[in-house]
Amino acid sequence: MSAGAEKRAPKRLVRTTLSGQIAEGIRNSILDGTFALGSQLNEMELASTFGVSRGPVREALQRLIQEGLLRSEPHRGVFVPELSPADLLDIYFVRRSLELVAMRRIMEKADRHAVVADLSAITEQMKDALKREDWLRIADLDMQFHRRMVDEARSDRLSRSFATLQAETRLCLQMLMGGYKENALLVEEHECLAWLIDEGKVDPALAELERHFGDPVRTLERANALRNKEKLDAEAA
Repeated sequence: MSAGAEKRAPKRLVRTTLSGQIAEGIRNSILDGTFALGSQLNEMELASTFGVSRGPVREALQRLIQEGLLRSEPHRGVFVPELSPADLLDIYFVRRSLELVAMRRIMEKADRHAVVADLSAITEQMKDALKREDWLRIADLDMQFHRRMVDEARSDRLSRSFATLQAETRLCLQMLMGGYKENALLVEEHECLAWLIDEGKVDPALAELERHFGDPVRTLERANALRNKEKLDAEAA
């Protein structure tokens, strides 16, 4: 590019709309459990909470509906989705398909140093979060790990397909995380995946990724059992 062209090139501006800020606030409240799965969101109450008119709140809700973090039910309102076992299986079916393709592409590369370094750094952060029993942070890091792996395949279409699942996957993790609370299994599985990629062990890496997805319904059952136990213990205390 010539000096003249560089001079004429417009600067890229980053703008955050009011509805975007509201969407971010609602998104965080959904993902940290403030708005529980199955709960209904009231447009007027949200407008009052954020100190704005209902217009930008309505726009924010529509954005989150498009992301899959909210569900609009005719004549009833807007709800945080409750994912059924069938939903879990379908989401993980699609994730498994996308990530196995990404893994194969990664293993074809002679130089995997950058992705291995990034994945290993994420697992170290997961260890720190595990020590603090910060399950929300672990879920965030879990998504970072898998997104980094998919992006390393260097396919815009694959990354876009994965991105459409991110919101629903994050809801899945919110539901499933309790199933991992009693051990370091989740962190160890991510460490193993990073190591297998580094070693270039194609078939073992693919097999470990398959095993890593496991049976989300059984994990959900464990998570629910632990949550029920914690609730009973709290009531008895």
